[in-house]
Amino acid sequence: MDPRLRELRLQEEKDFLESVALPQPAGSPEKAGGPAGESTQRPSPVEEGRAGWRGQAIVPEPLCVGGDWQVPCIPKSSRDATLILDAVRRNEFLRCLGDGQSQTLVESFTPEQRQPGEAVVAEGEEGHTMYIVAAGELSVTQKSRRLRVLLPGDVFGELAVLYNCQRTATVTALTVVQLWAIDRQTYRTIITENAKRRRAQVLAGLRGVKPLQGLSEAALSQLLDSAEERSFARGEVIIQEGDEGRTFFFILSGQVEVTRDVEGREEHIRVMKAGEHFGELALIRNIRRTASCRAQGEVTCIAVAKEDFQELSPMCAREPEVAVQEAPQLPEARRGSLLEGPPTPPLLQDLLPVCYEEGEQQGQPVVLGTGGFGTVELVRSVDAGGPERLFALKRLRKDRVVEKRQQEHVLMEKKVLQQSHCPFIVRLFATFRDSRHVYLLLEFCQGGELWAKLREARCFPEPVAVFCAACAVEALEHLHQRGIVYRDLKPENLMLDTKGYVKLVDFGFAKALKRGEKTYSFCGTPEYLAPEILRHEGHDYAVDFWTLGVLIFEMLVGRPPFHSAEPQKMYSKIMEGVFSFPVSVSEAACSLVARLCRRRPGQRLGNTSSGIRGIRKHRWFSALSWKKLALRQIEAPTTVLLKQGPCYANFRRFSVSRQLPEEEFSGWDEDF
Repeated sequence: MDPRLRELRLQEEKDFLESVALPQPAGSPEKAGGPAGESTQRPSPVEEGRAGWRGQAIVPEPLCVGGDWQVPCIPKSSRDATLILDAVRRNEFLRCLGDGQSQTLVESFTPEQRQPGEAVVAEGEEGHTMYIVAAGELSVTQKSRRLRVLLPGDVFGELAVLYNCQRTATVTALTVVQLWAIDRQTYRTIITENAKRRRAQVLAGLRGVKPLQGLSEAALSQLLDSAEERSFARGEVIIQEGDEGRTFFFILSGQVEVTRDVEGREEHIRVMKAGEHFGELALIRNIRRTASCRAQGEVTCIAVAKEDFQELSPMCAREPEVAVQEAPQLPEARRGSLLEGPPTPPLLQDLLPVCYEEGEQQGQPVVLGTGGFGTVELVRSVDAGGPERLFALKRLRKDRVVEKRQQEHVLMEKKVLQQSHCPFIVRLFATFRDSRHVYLLLEFCQGGELWAKLREARCFPEPVAVFCAACAVEALEHLHQRGIVYRDLKPENLMLDTKGYVKLVDFGFAKALKRGEKTYSFCGTPEYLAPEILRHEGHDYAVDFWTLGVLIFEMLVGRPPFHSAEPQKMYSKIMEGVFSFPVSVSEAACSLVARLCRRRPGQRLGNTSSGIRGIRKHRWFSALSWKKLALRQIEAPTTVLLKQGPCYANFRRFSVSRQLPEEEFSGWDEDF
């Protein structure tokens, strides 16, 4: 093995074990999430096991782009602008986010001042602003212990511009302090609008490329998603005459000189500028380069690899696809027979809580799970003259939903579940509402969370991981065929039924999306976030294939591929897309994960022209019959993970508050 690769693997294992197996020492800047000490609110102390921790899911926040709100515009002196730009460039995390050097963003920073002894951020409060120190000194403390001193040019609070995170340290002015500040609303609005405008401009330019004319908007969008942005210095050769053609280029900025060798001397042909393209001829004809291209000054291009260009360009001939065994497309009636349920759903008042039969909580209602908006409880119903039936009742606090502006996402969850008739997606039987809650009456998956099983087993044998991943693929295909991107695939959102089959649950982050469109919400689970979400570039169905790759890695290894005690470092790793596999992981699994977790969304397996068929026919699934899986005719290897005992034996026990929330009468839930 390459010594550098071995060293990378050993360091990753060391970093991970330190982050999950040791308590976070107070006063350790490395464990405090950076100077401002922000975190993703992981539990402390951590649960035992390599898969024992997880950053909390990041709830999407709507952007206020209308009304009277406007992006701040504070003209800066050249000195102040340079200070802000240098601070962004030096910060590894902000540098990876990209677009931190736009004039609009620099001018949106607003000045603030603090007097000696005045706190800028306080430990435990919610963060919404990032700061750059312009002048003065500040002290960073955690639990009253000093960690470091911040000086001009230092950045703190940078996680707050991405999502609502908790400050884990206090920053206090030691002298009179001048700060440049930007809040999350402003930052996300600017970055998102810049990304939309930039993408629209590039797509408009690509529509004029002759070899690409005739492509649908979805195909053109996929081509752009496959591209890399490359920069070239003055005089740098971009294409060398006589070389094999491997890349197509579209110029974003700068000028490119085209020359040709004529009897031993270089002959100038032309100069190309932004909006023009070159390099396609060698790809279409499969010939060597017929001219050289050199950067005149600094040049930035969109570069599309030969394979991606040939796959999509109408002018490139392609080999016929090899047939692959597909999962059967069952008629709706047949799908329904796989999900047997009550002939008529029960009423809310007919549902009775199931109580613990033993232990300290004997006689108390069984709570299957808790979240930021409510609980999931085990309930039973007895049909007239029929057997007792068990359900999972998801109870969401209306006041909390409104407070966090999540009405649209709750309504989307209801809509997706109502439209889904798939044996790999939890079934919705009924919805209810009252003055304090909305309710979803769901299928009870008695086997419990896959996350809990992974914690107990530390990692899964390959046949178990193959089976679980295949169930997830079936669920994702069902959603994608109906124009739904899921966005939060992870072990916590996969449940086992009594036969050990895996079902997808929790559709709070699901979104309806047309092919070729992008959405710009910032949401997901920290360890599973795709690079395009972190960069605010716009995302689509490709994020589900990224999370599938992360899920497979975590099931086989016991930890996600990207991890760090510091969220900023973890996000930098994700955006760079570099990770390694332990030697215990099979070559086939490495191949599949690497192809799913490609940094560019258009290059990910599942998101190419072969679609999900490309995932199904990968050799890692070669021993699996997709037809038998869809018909639930496979004996699930996950049954060994199931515990015997009461119906709630596979669930951990929760203590929840029974205090009634405030009543809420805005009417957003009238369809429940």
